[in-house]
Amino acid sequence: MSETTIFSIYNERDEEIRQTLKEVYDALQEKGYNPINQIVGYILSEDPTYITTHQGARNKIRKLDRDDILQSLLKNYLA
Repeated sequence: MSETTIFSIYNERDEEIRQTLKEVYDALQEKGYNPINQIVGYILSEDPTYITTHQGARNKIRKLDRDDILQSLLKNYLA
């Protein structure tokens, strides 16, 4: 008897969010910003000017829903 593979769209979504946040973090750091402060500012306000356009970071983060970002961060923090 073979094992059943469990597929979860949430795991893939969390990975997409993690990868995007990492790329945005790196772009902000390259430009000399404090990435944590900038990302928190964006999440709280949804003002895209908190995120640099360098490396397409602003476009990348705007593809994510803020609620999804917060849920993923909280879930992974508490895990």
